[in-house]
Amino acid sequence: MLRHAFALGVMLVTAADAADDDMVQLPAATFTMGRDDGPADERPAHRVTLQAFAIDRRPVTNAEFAAFLATAGTRNKAGQHLFDWDDEDARIHRRQGRWQADPGYEQHPAIEMTWYGARDYCAALGKRLPSEAEREYAARGSDGRAYPWGVDAPSRKRAQYSVGYGKTRPVGSFPDGATPEGVLDLAGNVHEWTTSIALPYPYRADDGREDVDKVADRVTRGGAADTGPDTLRATWRGASVSRRATAGHHNIGFRCAR
Repeated sequence: MLRHAFALGVMLVTAADAADDDMVQLPAATFTMGRDDGPADERPAHRVTLQAFAIDRRPVTNAEFAAFLATAGTRNKAGQHLFDWDDEDARIHRRQGRWQADPGYEQHPAIEMTWYGARDYCAALGKRLPSEAEREYAARGSDGRAYPWGVDAPSRKRAQYSVGYGKTRPVGSFPDGATPEGVLDLAGNVHEWTTSIALPYPYRADDGREDVDKVADRVTRGGAADTGPDTLRATWRGASVSRRATAGHHNIGFRCAR
């Protein structure tokens, strides 16, 4: 497992970090993004070419995000809000002068961070958020899978969905839902932030949707504990949930890419 620490807002890298064994390397590829038989925002199906990239094997946990807050605080130097600490759904609180994950939720996926909080966390580790194209490719693969695990319908062995508000499970709880490449939790439990602004297809990285300085709704991917099986599809773009970047949300987490 990666061993990293936050200190004075700078990542301290150990020799173990160099192996990136908590990331999965995906090769350059051209794949079909979207579909023609789904919701309007998933149309049209179109070809997208990606450079090789790496993506975290699992989402960021409350314990990991708490460690980030302990050095970064809840606002960055630009004054951007990073975490909704005062929301009743938050699972990280300040105790004894330090941000800590609530007992029992340490290994659950982090929630209630704003898009800026997710972005800054990744940047502090020398990473970034994945684009929605990268996130879809990680889940769908070059073979065009309907779900991260393949074409079979969702089941309770593969993902956490349709179980109610805030009922998350610890990350990595569903190995049967992993992709063939070994990426976990790409469907269910919590939606995940991407870099991409929520604009219509076709996806083009150079049309302004990857502008990290613009205030705009950002695409989320993956489905959550309180959404249905239709949101677990690799092509789903999160249109039915709030994606306001300046706020945290009870069912949105994130993972990083590089």
